[in-house]
Amino acid sequence: MASLKTLYDPNTDLGNALHTNFDVDYVIDYRFATTPKPQAEAQFVKLIQALNDVGLTTEVRNGDNCAVLVFVKVASDRHLEAEVYRSRVQDWLYGVRTAAPEKEMQKALTDEPVTEAERLRLAYLLITKPKNEGGAGITPRTGEWKGVESIFALHDHTFNKRWIKELTSKYLLNSKDLVEIRDRFGEKIAFYFAFLQSYFLFLIFPAGFGFCAWILLGQFSALYAIINALWGIIFIEYWKKQETDLAVQWGVRGVSKIQHKRPEFQHENVVNDPITGEEIKVYSPVKRLARQLLQVPFAIAAATVLGSLIAGCFAIEIFISEVYDGPFKGYLTFLPTVILTTVMPTLSALLTGFARKLTDLENYETQDSYEAAMVQKIFVLNFITSYLPIFLTAFVYVPFAQVIVPHLDVFQLAVKPFAENEKQMTAPKIGFQINPDRLKKQIIYFTVTAQIVNFALEVIMPYVKRSVFRKVKEVQADRAAKKGGSPASPTADDHPEESAFLVRVRNEAELGAYDVTSDFREMIVQFGYLSLFSVVWPLTGVSFFINNWIELRGDALKIALETQRPVPWRADSIGPWLDSLAFLSWLGSLTSSALVYLFSGDGLGPDGAPWNIKAWGLLLTMFFSEHIYLGVKIAVRTILSKIDSPGLQKERAERFIVRKQYIQESIGEEAAGKAAAGGIAAGEKISRNTLEEEARPLKVHGTAEQKFWQRQPSQAETIAVGKQYIAKAAPNETKETKKEL
Repeated sequence: MASLKTLYDPNTDLGNALHTNFDVDYVIDYRFATTPKPQAEAQFVKLIQALNDVGLTTEVRNGDNCAVLVFVKVASDRHLEAEVYRSRVQDWLYGVRTAAPEKEMQKALTDEPVTEAERLRLAYLLITKPKNEGGAGITPRTGEWKGVESIFALHDHTFNKRWIKELTSKYLLNSKDLVEIRDRFGEKIAFYFAFLQSYFLFLIFPAGFGFCAWILLGQFSALYAIINALWGIIFIEYWKKQETDLAVQWGVRGVSKIQHKRPEFQHENVVNDPITGEEIKVYSPVKRLARQLLQVPFAIAAATVLGSLIAGCFAIEIFISEVYDGPFKGYLTFLPTVILTTVMPTLSALLTGFARKLTDLENYETQDSYEAAMVQKIFVLNFITSYLPIFLTAFVYVPFAQVIVPHLDVFQLAVKPFAENEKQMTAPKIGFQINPDRLKKQIIYFTVTAQIVNFALEVIMPYVKRSVFRKVKEVQADRAAKKGGSPASPTADDHPEESAFLVRVRNEAELGAYDVTSDFREMIVQFGYLSLFSVVWPLTGVSFFINNWIELRGDALKIALETQRPVPWRADSIGPWLDSLAFLSWLGSLTSSALVYLFSGDGLGPDGAPWNIKAWGLLLTMFFSEHIYLGVKIAVRTILSKIDSPGLQKERAERFIVRKQYIQESIGEEAAGKAAAGGIAAGEKISRNTLEEEARPLKVHGTAEQKFWQRQPSQAETIAVGKQYIAKAAPNETKETKKEL
């Protein structure tokens, strides 16, 4: 990837290409490297026809590595306006909007202009929705569309440059910044940035109080544990109110009621809705429940596998660091880390893949329910990998070390090649002392070192990796050219006016998709460390406060430069992650009280001797802590519910206006019919013939954007050009066909 200076320099070809998207809504990356030419051509023709049939116009250009790029946009403003009006009427019918849109479509769109996110979302739905819902039914890498690698919108690099510059020059986001993110990337991503901003602001208190507690109170302070738990309750209850307020202000409250059907959903029966008479595809809830119950053995198996790996490495690390006293001890202490870093990612990937297959098996009808089920499984996996090592240290190693460590001789095999005698590998039967700093060092690693490593892997590593791969690709192309076997360059047929633009598009096609779920997961796991274990090291809040200021800007940079532009989906909350926050906060009331009970005083805890623990005192402490937590939570929720907010004021004002208008005027069937005829119905009458008639009188002239869309004014020309690209790059025969001949 070019440097930022080169990337945005208007004096370079690449810099000029970044200042226009040629009015493209989406790019479809169609690949055919493993598909025979006749089949690839037939599938391409079907793709173009499906897009044109739903009112989308197309242009095709050559791509990299046996691919063609299909550029898509809504054919006419009239069609786009009809889709926008239809969507807003649907919002009103589902209660998302308090007031109905204006009867006159043009006036409604003038009063409330179409945002870029709204336009891109509706264009994406036109491409991907099933045909029976008015879409083209194109689903990447699924079913008959396995050749469609991805569907992505092009970045607005002019906005991205200004956005990153503003973020790096200010400390906090304001409401205007969040609205701008919503208008560009959709409410789902805007909610993430709003949550991260609120979380960052709330971290000011635990950072400041934690610093004071570290100086004045020390570790395992009961006062710190109480105030930290209270902070967690207030933050979660505040965010619940805040996300409702934002949903009202952004006009998406209750939008989760409008569900998007999953094309992978397999129905059993088709029944008629007793109210509307519409046909509904259904799947047995009993069968789904039976499959959902498989989550229980999955969680047990995941906990067993991951727990065994973590516990085994934990035991090896204790054995080497506190029992083994032979050569290379300083190097061998890294052995558990090497095992975890090599085995854990592979094991986590396998379990994540299994979780996805299990979620597929549960056969959810809508995308939201599918994602919620997947989030639950991912949370279980991350809970084990993130928190289990600390739980083992705090509640196994410290209380039971003198019982467990003498039996760790079983791990002599790991260091036997390096030991000089048996004594160096034998645990002392008496006089063993635990390492009192182990727990604190673990907390510091997970809350400081791991945060830095994750940021590097998340933001820096993809850039380095992609730069290396691109350089290798260039070297391979140069070598092939010198040997005379180089395939035709994808830029050979590029028009000079479009060349730099198409280079940028091909680069964006190679980027990965942005997944906001992974960023949410990272913040939830971080909140867990603060709620569960910060009583061990009160400076945890300081570390997270600094990290999250950088994290917000790093995530913006990742969206702008490191990934494809995300589809601007709508949302009315942060979804199931809110339940995860509440669970971690509740669990924190138990772990913090247990840690304070075990370690308060000298900070050494039971010193490896379980007989020093009074079980009844520990359980009673945890019991009272939990019930006090629940009582305070109810009180905080009640107090916050009495506080008014701008969003709720706006909602009440809109409802008042609706009631007032209803009293002042009556809307009859005739007026409603005229509204529909002038709005939705008129905008739906778009066909391929209409598109070609509108394009036929145009010549290849005008602005660069107009020229781009006039090079292939008809469907036949688009298909013909696409077939030429496929014929040049696609394999004529598969190996199996050759063998048969």
